[in-house]
Amino acid sequence: MKSGNVFANVPGPVDAEIFEDLLRVGNLKLERIVSAGQATPPGVWLDQENHEWVVLLAGSAGLRFEDESGVCTLKPGDYLHIPAHRRHRVEWTDPREKTLWLALHYR
Repeated sequence: MKSGNVFANVPGPVDAEIFEDLLRVGNLKLERIVSAGQATPPGVWLDQENHEWVVLLAGSAGLRFEDESGVCTLKPGDYLHIPAHRRHRVEWTDPREKTLWLALHYR
């Protein structure tokens, strides 16, 4: 059995997002993501092979989907499902406090 706490061992200042696998089973991956002001580079769209369900645990973030005009603002407790190949980008994450995500990737 593997156990832990998603709020434990959050690093101090970070220059790049941190991706940490918490669980991998078959076609399922659960990861913790720690952001601190990072965003997807301008003009870049993420296009993933797998579906992703994400919940924001701390901080805040703005996501944009290519097929929508506005930015989806996430605060603690907010979650969303991103189907495979739905192009999206992280517009911003809170630069003042860590943004902590749980992301479930699956086929």
